[in-house]
Amino acid sequence: MTTAAAVADRPVQDLHAGLMAARRGEPAEEVLACILASWFAGLGVMPAWLGLGEKDFFDMLAHHFPGFDPLGSVPQKQRIDPLRSEESADLRNLLLENRSGRSASEAWMADIVTAGCLGSDHLWQDLGLWNRAQLTGLMWENFAPLAKRNDKDMKWKKFLYRQLCEAEGVAICRSPSCEICVDYAVCFGSE
Repeated sequence: MTTAAAVADRPVQDLHAGLMAARRGEPAEEVLACILASWFAGLGVMPAWLGLGEKDFFDMLAHHFPGFDPLGSVPQKQRIDPLRSEESADLRNLLLENRSGRSASEAWMADIVTAGCLGSDHLWQDLGLWNRAQLTGLMWENFAPLAKRNDKDMKWKKFLYRQLCEAEGVAICRSPSCEICVDYAVCFGSE
């Protein structure tokens, strides 16, 4: 079993390797190990407990990575902005309504993705993933009905917010953090 002392101050790749060695063997665990490794290493913007709450976080960790013990090294990051709680609830409901139905852990992933959506960069970066393809895999594995609807390969955060806008009948819809995104010129520049 990996101890808390062994987790502290390890590079993200070592943390990932430790998580993968402790995994149960479900398909979502590769991507989840990336999110966790980045979070333990202090990367990404994920809040305390990845947005799950302490009990659900440890239940998720015990389910997916039963041989991994992070006690003493859990990052103490900020909580989700309470002013965005309605938005969080809408995002979470959208994800829960579009689960793939393959695993009970899809509810945990809905909470994690919801927390990531509240960051100010691309969703894959806010989650602490290493590339956008990992996020696409996460969406197909856990939320296939949504992934199927993203047939134009729209950026995931923008796509999720657009889904919320369409459900409310709003014709013009922006992602919540477009103005501060490093790719603003790419998305909104002249063609």
